[in-house]
Amino acid sequence: MNKKKILVTGGAGFIGSHLCERLLNEGNEVICLDNFFTGAKSNVVHLLDNPYFELVRHDVTMPFFIEADEIYNLACPASPVHYQYNPIKTIKTSVMGAVNMLGLAKRIKAKILQASTSEVYGDPDIHPQPETYWGNVNPIGSRSCYDEGKRCAESLFVNYHKQNNVKIKIIRIFNTYGPRMHPNDGRVISNFIVQALQNKPITIYGDGKQTRSFQYVDDLVEGMIRMMATGDTVTGPVNIGNPGEFTMLELADKIINMTGSRSKIEFYPLPEDDPIQRKPDIALAKKLLNNWEPEINLENGLQRTIEYFKNTI
Repeated sequence: MNKKKILVTGGAGFIGSHLCERLLNEGNEVICLDNFFTGAKSNVVHLLDNPYFELVRHDVTMPFFIEADEIYNLACPASPVHYQYNPIKTIKTSVMGAVNMLGLAKRIKAKILQASTSEVYGDPDIHPQPETYWGNVNPIGSRSCYDEGKRCAESLFVNYHKQNNVKIKIIRIFNTYGPRMHPNDGRVISNFIVQALQNKPITIYGDGKQTRSFQYVDDLVEGMIRMMATGDTVTGPVNIGNPGEFTMLELADKIINMTGSRSKIEFYPLPEDDPIQRKPDIALAKKLLNNWEPEINLENGLQRTIEYFKNTI
């Protein structure tokens, strides 16, 4: 009786596939939309036998028409390697994708969640980063196609809500990892694990003292579902991340030890506009999302992710 029809854009991606799986397990009907630029059929092939799962090849920069109760808008390459490969396409995916999905939500009166990013904070002057912080972003830098695309998408969501009464939710996702990450996506955890398993040099950019906060994908999916379930007055943005903070050197040492690797560390120049610190303030998430907070610590999450990569590379 309570089965919902839910559209997930970018549903064959790393995060999207975990979200589709969870939504199906909760008894919903799921339409997974993906153009397979960074997503992969292999991420959702185990779901294809489920009669309530549908996989559609489609690019969100083009209009899409369907009936649904809820929309999770995840479509956009999220790692620097992929989003800098075609920066114009990245901006179009964020901006035109938001316009098309918001237009759909408006027509069918669906609730819609935007998967925004901690990259809207840029290289932050405030630590940790609360949702009230406007960010420090270079609008013409090499990362701007992603950062500014996501910032524009947030603006579109807020204005569709104010002008057209669309029921919106905005979350800002901090570094997330887990099984089904692409081995060549350029993100630090997948890079380090793949290099360690192959006994290749661990590549650290800068001096390795810059920090990141890493959340396991299951914790993120729980936060997303709780955010979607909030009342109409809760629109966000809300940070979803793990406030545990680690330097790149600490992460590299941990992964080398956990994999028993013979890898050595090599240092390279820091890329343009690479943030020195990144850590979420999750006080608002705890307040609004039934005391949500990450449950899986870095060691347990890394163990699961290492096992996944052992079986895939």
